[in-house]
Amino acid sequence: MAAHDHQQHFSLCFCDLLRLLWSLVVPCAYLSLLLTLVLLLLLLGLRVWLQGRRKARRAQDGGPAVAFFHPYCSAGGGGERVLWCSLRALMHRYPRVSFVVYTGDQGVTGERILEGARQRFNITLPRPVTFIFLRHRGLVEAASYPHFTLLGQSAGSMFLGWEALTAFVPDLYVDSMGYAFTLPIFRYLGGCKVASYVHYPTVSTDMLSVVRERNARFNHADFISRNPALSAVKVVYYCCFALLYGLAGSCSDVVMVNSTWTLGHILALWRSPSRTSIVYPPCDVRAFLDIPLEEEDEDEMEEGWEELGRELGSGEEEDGGGGDRKCHSIVSVGQFRPEKDHRLQIRAFRKLLDGKGDGPGGRESLRLVLIGGCRNQEDEERVLMLRGLCQELGVSDRVDFKLNVPFEELKTELVDATIGLHTMWNEHFGIGVVECMAAGTIVLAHKSGGPKLDIVVPYEGGQTGFLADSEDSYAAAMETILALSPAARLEIRRNARRSVERFSDQEFEACFLAAVETLMSELER
Repeated sequence: MAAHDHQQHFSLCFCDLLRLLWSLVVPCAYLSLLLTLVLLLLLLGLRVWLQGRRKARRAQDGGPAVAFFHPYCSAGGGGERVLWCSLRALMHRYPRVSFVVYTGDQGVTGERILEGARQRFNITLPRPVTFIFLRHRGLVEAASYPHFTLLGQSAGSMFLGWEALTAFVPDLYVDSMGYAFTLPIFRYLGGCKVASYVHYPTVSTDMLSVVRERNARFNHADFISRNPALSAVKVVYYCCFALLYGLAGSCSDVVMVNSTWTLGHILALWRSPSRTSIVYPPCDVRAFLDIPLEEEDEDEMEEGWEELGRELGSGEEEDGGGGDRKCHSIVSVGQFRPEKDHRLQIRAFRKLLDGKGDGPGGRESLRLVLIGGCRNQEDEERVLMLRGLCQELGVSDRVDFKLNVPFEELKTELVDATIGLHTMWNEHFGIGVVECMAAGTIVLAHKSGGPKLDIVVPYEGGQTGFLADSEDSYAAAMETILALSPAARLEIRRNARRSVERFSDQEFEACFLAAVETLMSELER
């Protein structure tokens, strides 16, 4: 009997709880509606305020303004070449338009940034550009988000984008660095036309495959790849993020991508085929095309084709002795970021050296030169770790690091090199690969992404380079290249150089201007 009373009492309490919850539904619905209206009114007020600022600025300046969002505009990589070439092309075509660059660089002036662009890329702008220096670039630094890095950086980019928008309201906003979550802010709050140049999708189906297959990579920790439950959670996280990324990217009025590989992923995620086109990034091939590709004397080329002008030492020359004392330079060009996989380059080079003796044409005839830009303290620490790896593998005497070098020094290293080395998995394009091919080096690139689909492809039926995807295959390919006859190497170099003319600055500027012509025409009305 007591048990029955207890059960009846529990039923009554449960019914009372349901009645209480039901009585709260209507007030909660009204409260939610009220908060939604307040939020909409706030957003509408912000939009009116920002548009008023834009109209006032345009009346004062007497013309429209185009702003590029590029927080790392002095980094010295391929993305920065896109920025400066885009500005140069637009300045020549639209003299009535003013231009602004949002940058997060601190402790530098606009003049120093432009001088860096001239030294690194041989680019000089025909007119002044205004720099807006953002104070909170740390919000998009990967180091700020040890976990949920993609989500953290994307949320951070929205706050950084808001800082940029409140500092200057443009007529056309161009995201030239891949911060897609800034696009809806400028479009819906700022009332701006928006365009984007996508170097690399923030999330891709390839990344999802890596997590599903539980493969460890630089952006997929070992402890996650070894745990099925954590891997499943990360797959869900990536899928949700991909949905948000697609919604943000679809806000863009014009979408430009840098390669066939990037095009496929952006079409799958942003679903805007009518607004999306491939605009290959600009590569300074013209600076290399005037350099003749000459075949050296067969009697002097048994060990290689390019004399670097760096002998093993005057003492060795005076000692006499037979053999080829030429040094073959293997050059890598790319920022010191984890995805560039410089560790693979060093390990493959060590494996190549292991197969060489100490005599002429052996270990002492080879050197690896790693050329790249450091964006921040994290990149500099990565270089220190790479130097430590060289010490650990016993190759530090044969590996050189050249950081943030000027264009002329880069050009000299590439012209002198025998092999141009590239190891990034799914590289979106590969400007460094194109520069190596134009300079006359024989390219050895990763068998994926842009290099595989767009760059290291046959030209008129002839070979233009080599592809590899592992430590062993890289070492074997380097050995194959060094063993080629001078005539065979020269033929590959000629094919490669002819093939890269489609990646020139002139081709980029023509395609870029064609892509944004509709938007620019609307600005000038």
